[in-house]
Amino acid sequence: MKDKLEIVKGSGNVFRDFGYQNADVEQLKSQLAADIIRILDAQKLSVRKAATKTGFDYADFSRIRNADLGRFTIDRLVTILNRLNQQVEIKVTPVHDRPLQTT
Repeated sequence: MKDKLEIVKGSGNVFRDFGYQNADVEQLKSQLAADIIRILDAQKLSVRKAATKTGFDYADFSRIRNADLGRFTIDRLVTILNRLNQQVEIKVTPVHDRPLQTT
């Protein structure tokens, strides 16, 4: 007899679900990177053309396309989006079902 699989609903943040310490930061970086990729694709920009347009190195765009975001800060990704003529808005929402975390 096979065991039944338990279905667990995710939190909406895969990084939190897998126990990453800075899950919200990683999620935001991933979302910003996905927006950068979407814009590059929509504007049909190669990594070299994106580098010329923004002043960032083409290797940065290669890293973003490969989801290698370790070298990127949130503000750097926001700056790239700004140079691609995008306005970034971040929404903060209180979570009422979680206790406050102290460090």
